[in-house]
Amino acid sequence: MSSAAPVPETRDLTGDDALAALRRTGWAKLAQDSFLRLRRADGFSHARSLSYLTSLVMIQALIGLVGLASVLHKGSLSRVIDHTLRQAVPGPAGHALVTAVTQANLNAEHHHYGAVLVGLLGSLVTATTAMGQVERGLNRLYGVERDRPTRAKYQRAFFAALSAGTLTIFSFVCLAFGNDLFQAGSAGALGDVWSIVRWPLGTLTIAVAVTVTFRWAPRRRQPHLSWLSVGSALSVLLWVLSTAALGIFLRLSTLFGSAYGPLAGVVALLLWSLLSSVSLFYGASVAAELEAQYRTTRS
Repeated sequence: MSSAAPVPETRDLTGDDALAALRRTGWAKLAQDSFLRLRRADGFSHARSLSYLTSLVMIQALIGLVGLASVLHKGSLSRVIDHTLRQAVPGPAGHALVTAVTQANLNAEHHHYGAVLVGLLGSLVTATTAMGQVERGLNRLYGVERDRPTRAKYQRAFFAALSAGTLTIFSFVCLAFGNDLFQAGSAGALGDVWSIVRWPLGTLTIAVAVTVTFRWAPRRRQPHLSWLSVGSALSVLLWVLSTAALGIFLRLSTLFGSAYGPLAGVVALLLWSLLSSVSLFYGASVAAELEAQYRTTRS
């Protein structure tokens, strides 16, 4: 249950109205009240649930990708995956992932399409469930106590997984592992260009994914995109910082290998998924609170 105050739908208002509401409220008060709204809507519990599903999607997608490479007899793709993991996640954490990928590749050769079905289809089902969790969390932030009917909810969640979910995975690969993708293929000058382009490209794709999610996930008529821009921009900023920090930590994971072994990398990935989920819901809380503050200051 959520104790967050319901947010009346904001209709026929422009970006100038959103800017005026932000000026009247002030950044400090908006940030504080948004955090209180996040707590009252049990946002951290929703973030933990989404974090678990996000981690599961990543593992299933990796299994499916390795299985697909084996089924298609694309040894070059398997080598790229192996090399990228070794370069992007050095040390014990990378060794654990490479070992798991190698084992999955061997099993895929004997079980043919089993790895593809378990990996790719499983990740799609899990991603759809995750998007359903996103709707529930955003609804509670806006004070909406009932989700859409089950069929409508998961139909929308399925298409959100295909669109926003795919963009999120692409952005994550660009920012966390992207520096090593073209190195795996010895691309030379193309790799140098990619090392620069991946940052704006990854940021742009996650911005689109977050905006789409904020616009279509809640069970309410959302306002003009300008009313969502503050919250979505904050979500993107926090997500990019979390992802960049994960990439730095993984590259330095050899420093922790002797003491913690592969657990250091596993904990880092789980912490990233939690911080990413909190970033998403806090940004949505800011967007919801801005609408609520507009109604408060107008009354």
